[in-house]
Amino acid sequence: MDGKIGLEEHFAIPETLQDSAGFLAESVWGELSKRLIDIQEYRLREMDKHGMQMMILSLNAPAVQAIFDKKRANEIAIRANDFLAEQVAKRPDRFQGFAALPMQDPEMATKELTRCIKELGFKGALVNGFSQVDHAENVVYYDAPQYAEFWKVCEQLDAPFYLHPRNPIPSWSQIYAGHPWLMGPTWAFGQETAVHALRLMASGLFDKHPCLKIILGHLGEGLPYSIWRVDNRNGWVNEEKAYPAKRKLGDYFQENFYLTTSGNFRTQSLIDAMLEIGSDRILFSTDWPFENVDHASIWFDQTSISTADRQKIGRTNAIDLFKLKL
Repeated sequence: MDGKIGLEEHFAIPETLQDSAGFLAESVWGELSKRLIDIQEYRLREMDKHGMQMMILSLNAPAVQAIFDKKRANEIAIRANDFLAEQVAKRPDRFQGFAALPMQDPEMATKELTRCIKELGFKGALVNGFSQVDHAENVVYYDAPQYAEFWKVCEQLDAPFYLHPRNPIPSWSQIYAGHPWLMGPTWAFGQETAVHALRLMASGLFDKHPCLKIILGHLGEGLPYSIWRVDNRNGWVNEEKAYPAKRKLGDYFQENFYLTTSGNFRTQSLIDAMLEIGSDRILFSTDWPFENVDHASIWFDQTSISTADRQKIGRTNAIDLFKLKL
């Protein structure tokens, strides 16, 4: 399929490049770092070979979210966003941008999101999970009360918010002790992000802001397969729900969330996600440069879904969600 649009597609600036070291074997760091720094050459050639018209680019992880100092986090976010805006301006027909945000400080994050949407023309934000504030052990999730104004503005701007994974902090990672292979995309990324998403659903956020749009990668971090059980476990027990949200969490999952195919190129998983939230809420992505454009594209172009669904997931859902003028 030609004309595909991907929206979990990463880059790095010199200040954040080393954040991606260690996720893959040291022997491929030279290749991975080259892919992260490049935007206009190697990346475009891969896109051209495999029918990708556009990537919506985002900063690598954890980057800004792992900078304890609020002022420094804000400086790096602004630097990355300004760099990205320059790159998009060179080829706006091939690239658009997601804002990096200093979520350590909700006021700074709100200001930077507003700037990126209104002045830089970005299409939303991508945030790498929880943020660490002041020191390594102080972790904040975005269902916390101090983010009320941020979410209000996010809804007003109609800015989709991509909740991207990061590993749990070491002191919270005992379950992975002795099994480092379970960290990162193998398992810890998905578990961490799914819990964060469930916290947002349960907090009542979407009762207050029903038009918020949250994006999850990797076909939903396991949630399509698990969301029914979240709402229906021990169904014979008549008990009050233990969270503020007014509705079942699955309702918010179906109405406020979008999923991408990034890094999860399996037809059975795609069909499960389609059955859970519908093909109108699933979008193609590759997870470049950590995954290959060819692996994502060859699978997607051949996967056993209808032509109409392939067109929606591969292209038109992104055009509609981000109001792209192609």
